[in-house]
Amino acid sequence: MKPTFEYPAALLENEARFQDPFFRRFRLEKALLPFQLDDNISKRYWFPIFYADVTCAMGIFMCDYRKAQAVLPHPSLKPVRMTRGRALVLFSCYEYKNVMNVQPYNEIAMTIPVMADPTINVPVLPMVTPFFRKFGYYVFGMPVTSKENQLRGNRIWGLPKVTQEVELFQRDGDCVAVAREESGVPYLELRVPTQGSLREFDVTARLYSQLDGTFLRSETCFKGSFRVTKHLQCLARKGLKPDQPYLKVGNTHSAEILRSLDIEEHPFQLRYAEHMNSALELPKPHEFPGRRRG
Repeated sequence: MKPTFEYPAALLENEARFQDPFFRRFRLEKALLPFQLDDNISKRYWFPIFYADVTCAMGIFMCDYRKAQAVLPHPSLKPVRMTRGRALVLFSCYEYKNVMNVQPYNEIAMTIPVMADPTINVPVLPMVTPFFRKFGYYVFGMPVTSKENQLRGNRIWGLPKVTQEVELFQRDGDCVAVAREESGVPYLELRVPTQGSLREFDVTARLYSQLDGTFLRSETCFKGSFRVTKHLQCLARKGLKPDQPYLKVGNTHSAEILRSLDIEEHPFQLRYAEHMNSALELPKPHEFPGRRRG
């Protein structure tokens, strides 16, 4: 999808598209104050944000633990520790066909799974069990095709959204996601099989971000049927070679932080879903003990 830098002055009236029982879990409330998009346009959005009939392709890869720690903005945020000195990096690619009050858009969330001020940083388990209250994700990159949603993400959640071209399409049994620089040069390509073991996900997760020096914590919820491909052999071995290039990282400015992480070629896990539903709550301040870094 090509980037869109213009937006209408009025909210999109699409409430009828959010009738799935999933959305009844949440209480919609209109913002008390309008959000100022520019000098001429302001809008009073409904929150939480609802997303219906989402296509999602996700790739989970191993990366260097120390280099993942260097990306995080506070020493109390610790990457989830994996085997052999590694952490994880996730690429979650979305085709948002129905978004409450706004036009459809595509997006890629680049995240590192983290523990927030853990007493003990237990290896691996936070990724597979729901009992770790301090578990969450730190978003370090987020290309999006909508300028309106870049502004909302930047100014409300402190998310590092940038308006760029993001494509999601089908090719040879895979869902392919591509992010491009303004010049049109691709800097990220992810391939995710559309087949795999069927697994139902109904998840509530935390996102950690930073806005004007204040750390924030947001809750995101999603529910859907995913086709999952696991490669557990990656836990025991480093540097495995995949049967095809699932992840390609370019040599451009937007890819610098990706190259710094020493991401392994072989995926740890791949997930694909159609017709997923999700919601994103407004953020709340999050205090870490001690002094902030930077």
